[in-house]
Order: sequence, then C-alpha cells, then structure tokens
Amino acid sequence: MEFRRAWETDIDNICELVASAIAHMREQKIFQWDEMYPVREDFLNDLQENTLSVGLIDGEIAVTFTVNQICEPEYDDGDWQYPDEEYRIVHRLCVNPKFQGRGVAGQTLRHIEEELRRQKIGAIRLDAFTKNPSAIALYTGNGYEKRGVADWRMGRFYLMEKKL
Repeated sequence: MEFRRAWETDIDNICELVASAIAHMREQKIFQWDEMYPVREDFLNDLQENTLSVGLIDGEIAVTFTVNQICEPEYDDGDWQYPDEEYRIVHRLCVNPKFQGRGVAGQTLRHIEEELRRQKIGAIRLDAFTKNPSAIALYTGNGYEKRGVADWRMGRFYLMEKKL
C-alpha cells in the first residue's frame, strides 16, 4: 500500500468512502458515525492542517486517517500511562469496505507508528467505539491499551494508548 498526504482532489472520494463505511457499519448494527460526524468539513479542516492522509491500493483510496495533537476535553480524563511523552492522536481511521478483511487497518497502524517513531514521538492515542468489536480487536491486537472511557453523542468510547 502506498501512503501519502491527501490532496484536495481526494475529498470527494474520501467522503464517498466514509459514507460507504457508515452504511457497512449500520448493516452490522454499529452506530458509531452518522450524517453529523464525520463530515466533509472535518476532512477539509484536516486537509488545511496537512494532517489528512490516505493509503492507496492500485491507485484507489483504501484507507483514510488523520494524525494530529487535537483532542476533545474528555481525553483529559484518560488514565494515561505515558503522560510525559510527546504524543499524537489518530482520528477518523476508515477503511474502504471494498478493502476490508485484507489487513489494511493493521498495515495503516504500523505505517502511522513508524512515521511517529521517526519524528521521535513517544506515544500514540486514539478512541474506539465500545460497540465496534472489529476496531477493539484491531487496536488491542496491535498493543493499544484501554486507558479510560469517554461518553459522546453516539455512545461510549474507549480511550486507548500505545508506547512507541
């Protein structure tokens, strides 16, 4: 898979990918995202901040994600194991349903972690919907530990962390 920063011309495809993923999650009774989040404006803001990335397979966007230092206030309640480490947060990691089941998410996490290690970042954080078993298995299987919970509009999310 080839990873790169997203381009403005990718936004329509990213929005279509996310809409497809939302429909796929709904079929599985996972109500994590909806028409209010994530939306085009979120991706445009990420693009403007140069934090939006994509992973391509044969020229098609297989995954999109954002890595930055921005977090909701609920992150302050996390029982972070590495509070003195510089960290980054993964947001809106979304695999195109067409490419699910092919290890895309795991490969993406490894890519993100390698990039952050090169930047001498010491820890990575994210949140995962408690009712999304695939996401929980992905993150725990890749060494992320539950460090608390946050209750947002769509329900409860685990706050998770990994030392790099």
